[in-house]
Amino acid sequence: MINFPRRATMAHDNYKTCIDACNSCADECDRCTAACLQESDPMMMARCIALDIDCAAICRLAAGMMARGSEFSGQVCWLCAEICEACGDECAKFQMDHCQSCAAACRRCAEECRKLAVASPS
Repeated sequence: MINFPRRATMAHDNYKTCIDACNSCADECDRCTAACLQESDPMMMARCIALDIDCAAICRLAAGMMARGSEFSGQVCWLCAEICEACGDECAKFQMDHCQSCAAACRRCAEECRKLAVASPS
């Protein structure tokens, strides 16, 4: 059996709200991507779809890094917040329920990630 350091468990507990927001956002982005691809003109939603994919990926990365207690969690959370904000802004342009739901999840995630971001790029 592998014994993981206590730090990872403590980090997960400390970051639980943000980890949950990231996982929820990634799930919403996946649903939005799938739904956008089923719309009558998915090409008009190309940026929305691309940002959904990017957002889901960075959210999952951020959640994993926080769960492990990575020393780079803050920087990744800063980038995650930026991408979530862009995705949320794009999704909000469309009135479909899946886009509106995704936009709300992105905003929640961006807010939680900004709370944890330790440094912004210069």
